[in-house]
Amino acid sequence: MVNTKVTLCGIELDNPIIPASGTFGFGYEFAELYDINILGSLSFKGTTLEPRFGNPTPRIAECDSGMLNAVGLQNPGVDKVIEVELPKLRQVFKKPTMANVSGFSLDEYVETVRKLDTQEDIGWFEINISCPNVHGGGMSFGTSPEMAENVTRAVREVTKKPIIIKLSPNVTDIVSIAKACESGGADGISLINTLMGMRIDLKSKRPILANKTGGFSGPAIKPVAVRMIYQVYDAIKIPIVGMGGVSTAEDVIELMLAGATAVEVGAANLVNPYAARDIILDLPRVMEKYRINSLEEIIGGAH
Repeated sequence: MVNTKVTLCGIELDNPIIPASGTFGFGYEFAELYDINILGSLSFKGTTLEPRFGNPTPRIAECDSGMLNAVGLQNPGVDKVIEVELPKLRQVFKKPTMANVSGFSLDEYVETVRKLDTQEDIGWFEINISCPNVHGGGMSFGTSPEMAENVTRAVREVTKKPIIIKLSPNVTDIVSIAKACESGGADGISLINTLMGMRIDLKSKRPILANKTGGFSGPAIKPVAVRMIYQVYDAIKIPIVGMGGVSTAEDVIELMLAGATAVEVGAANLVNPYAARDIILDLPRVMEKYRINSLEEIIGGAH
């Protein structure tokens, strides 16, 4: 009997599979399709202090082996998330959840975390300093080690729950930024978020996305994710939540061998709403195929 359990920042998961923020709503929508308690956890939709309508449409563009999105952190704001969304999720999901938080200033990050910290079912905070689709915030914090450390320290002061900083791959030195987050008190690192991309419509001769650029995700970015996870694993002592192009149980094993403790599934959920469930159900078969008895034993196994 194989063991799929892993421990992320002191919290045990039945398996390492976590639907990625922005691809799974607030979770309860998927409970209409299957029992989402099969998941290790879930990272709910990126939450900001104030409500956000998001970017103008069109926001989505298809690509070979992936997709572009420029949704722009559309969400009802932290107060509505606490009052409306989390109670709905609580009715159908009985495990600790991951709260994905974005902001446009240090104060916004801090205040959003402070409010969400009161929710007992939140196990971890995933602090998104890597969103490429908003102007004046998001990724600007994740491209500088100093800024990344400042956000981490500020949030660290208002919660005792584990803080996982979500990093952008749109940088020249991912390792220095991960190390800065560790120095600032982070309990873990999430990587990678989407790569910057663009499509142009040949008929109109104009960018397809109203935002012009968007985040590129899907199977094509997996080699970048594997490389960055591998590099960061060698440089830090805190756990990594890996993501980027994951659509099969084999992909999960590959990211874990590179150094991931848990693995988020993103764009695959938009193609197949059962993707995360199917990966979990297939994990034992793939583990047996590659003679893996316990997933915890293979974390960083490629080093």
